[in-house]
Amino acid sequence: MSSEQATRRPLSNSLTYKAAGVDIEAGEALVEAIKPLAAATDRPGTLGGLGGFGALFDLKAAGFKDPLLVSGTDGVGTKLKVAIESGQHDGVGIDLVAMCVNDLLVQGATPLFFLDYYAMGRLSVETGRRIVAGIAAGCREAGCALVGGETAEMPGLYAEGDYDLAGFAVGAVERPLLLPRADLAAGDLLIALPSSGLHSNGFSLVRRIVAVNRLSWVAEAPFAAGQSLAEAMLVPTRIYVKPLLPLIAECRIKAMAHVTGGGLPGNLPRVLPEGLLAELRFATPFRPPPVFGWLLRQGGISEREMLRTFNCGLGMILAVAEAEADRVLARLSEAGLAPLPCGRLIERKAEREPIRIAAGSLQWSG
Repeated sequence: MSSEQATRRPLSNSLTYKAAGVDIEAGEALVEAIKPLAAATDRPGTLGGLGGFGALFDLKAAGFKDPLLVSGTDGVGTKLKVAIESGQHDGVGIDLVAMCVNDLLVQGATPLFFLDYYAMGRLSVETGRRIVAGIAAGCREAGCALVGGETAEMPGLYAEGDYDLAGFAVGAVERPLLLPRADLAAGDLLIALPSSGLHSNGFSLVRRIVAVNRLSWVAEAPFAAGQSLAEAMLVPTRIYVKPLLPLIAECRIKAMAHVTGGGLPGNLPRVLPEGLLAELRFATPFRPPPVFGWLLRQGGISEREMLRTFNCGLGMILAVAEAEADRVLARLSEAGLAPLPCGRLIERKAEREPIRIAAGSLQWSG
């Protein structure tokens, strides 16, 4: 017997990719399960379907004449741990889309297409289908097509049951409608749009507060009767695209800021030129949704820390000329967005921070 024959492993005991933890058949089953979900997001400009090596998009067929492309990528963060630990996976796909398309929107762009990256230790077809169903729902709400993605089963890199999500969105804006506009000026008014809750930021702190207080995700939320703590925390991120896109041209919105990680102090200044300061001053104190007041008290968190960690109930801020404010407020109210005048832009002196929030502006409850 040759040395090669002596050391060769018997065929009946040969290793396979599946035995190593990667189930190709499960991946193929997931692709088949999500094909109709992706097809339901089709929009003018999309070419082909799932399964190719790349996705094509026809800007001319989508109606653009002199477009600029705008791209963005984001994830859901450790909000996924709440979904995993509670078994509630249906809304995180909406979060994934929202975090990307809202960022396109603030530059005036129409979201065109979306791709996802879904990675896990072991693929569950049913969990994957629920997640992608949420992604498809978010795409339909944003008016963009789910044109593809990647599913990566990586045993040894992710713990059993864990997964991660990343999203990639591309949009387009006609060149004259690009935001922020160059004519932002002192005296422009600020309008806030409410968030749907925590959105997808600050969950490392949220989870720490829940752990320190030895609370269960399945217990009733102390601030939301009839909902479990997980349900109250997992409310999907609001998608602002469809009600706001028409107003960019019609009402000459000058700038928008998506309030994500870093809160108001970290995001509103990103759209302001050097010489302007955002002064937030509400006619009556704004009451953030009860979840924020509960977190503030249970965690012993300062108001300053709350404002730089969470959206505190304000998910999007708009800047408009004073002459356009009433029309914008009326249109936003018609769309059911409950807009809230929240201040104005003023001239900024060199020593000042780019945002100032008047004392007593927020009244915490919950």
